[in-house]
Amino acid sequence: MMTQTIQSNTSTALLFASALSHKTDTEAAVRDLADAVRAQLGRATLELAFVFFSPHHAKKADLVATMIQEELSIEVCVGCSGEGVIADHEEFETAPALTLWVASLPQVRVTPLRMAFSQTQDQIQMAGWPEPSAEPSTFLLLADPFTTPVHDVLSVMAERYPNGLALGGLCGGGHGPGENRLVRNAEVFDGGVVGVQLSGPIAVRPVISQGCCPVGERYVVTRAEQNMIYELGGQPALSRLQEVFESLEGTHRRDAHRALHIGIAIDEHRSRFERGDFLVRNLVGADQQSGALAIGDLVQEGQTIQFQLRDGKSASDDLHVLLAADRAKHPNPALGALLFSCCGRGEGLFGRAHHDSSVVQERMGPIPVAGFFAQGEIGPVGGKNFLHGYSASVAVFSRPDHAHDPQ
Repeated sequence: MMTQTIQSNTSTALLFASALSHKTDTEAAVRDLADAVRAQLGRATLELAFVFFSPHHAKKADLVATMIQEELSIEVCVGCSGEGVIADHEEFETAPALTLWVASLPQVRVTPLRMAFSQTQDQIQMAGWPEPSAEPSTFLLLADPFTTPVHDVLSVMAERYPNGLALGGLCGGGHGPGENRLVRNAEVFDGGVVGVQLSGPIAVRPVISQGCCPVGERYVVTRAEQNMIYELGGQPALSRLQEVFESLEGTHRRDAHRALHIGIAIDEHRSRFERGDFLVRNLVGADQQSGALAIGDLVQEGQTIQFQLRDGKSASDDLHVLLAADRAKHPNPALGALLFSCCGRGEGLFGRAHHDSSVVQERMGPIPVAGFFAQGEIGPVGGKNFLHGYSASVAVFSRPDHAHDPQ
């Protein structure tokens, strides 16, 4: 368990805490979490909480939701089941686990969210959501992958909240519709989206590690249609891909056969491109006859692309570099973080347990962290919100940059 406090006066104190239980008895586990949080923060008013639980607790999600409200009287609590659970510097991919992350956020507006999708009407239902606004705010979203058209959701949100940043993940643990669980206060759902909107004197800094390193040259798309790239820099796209293969050596060439992706530049007006400037998408296939490449997204002529290699080392380096850059850029330290890590990462990718969580602790300091292994990760790249795969989406909480901490 961890606690973090930054306090300039009693009216503006920001407090964060986290707790973890491995008990398989859900009632006992939640009680332990509540006791641990109160031991850390005393009687502080808690405006926000996130709870994440392994599939072992999914059938008793109702009990999790009601007990947290009864024990802690939290203003807004959201959570979900996950393939695995992340707590502070540890990750539990298969073991029973339940983690609670709480925050006292005076003067911050905390709005609970719920969204459902009607397949019969082909309509997104957003009852109770804030009115459309261009004001900056942060949306933390948890979605069921079986019942939520996430790309459509993000498109609607972009229209309603053009300056809203979205972070989060797709819940897991279930193998089909109706098997995952989402929590919003005392309510439990088996589909759709739950979340929270934050606005006011709090900074939620997005760090989106797509886990790749660029390889080969950058090219301009000179002929494309939908998700098919026919020409790069005036040459068949497949020929350009072959050039990249031939330029790689050793393990990189071996890994490229199964882990080569494509990065699409988000902002074409940049004079130079760096980490985080590309939206990484899958290479879906190739057409030998036409020389075209199929990718997992729409692409337009005139866009800049660069092939990307994903492996354990590249993913580790990327997360280290991006977190270090975030810490160097902002004057106020991280106070807490939420971590949504792809279920394709973890020990299977890095060859050791607790990678992403330990990197966050190493780069941000010993702060309260909670999260889960997701079926997809939500986060902004180039100021636009996207659904990612094989990524780590980190929401770093701090005081706003203009509110400097006392020395």
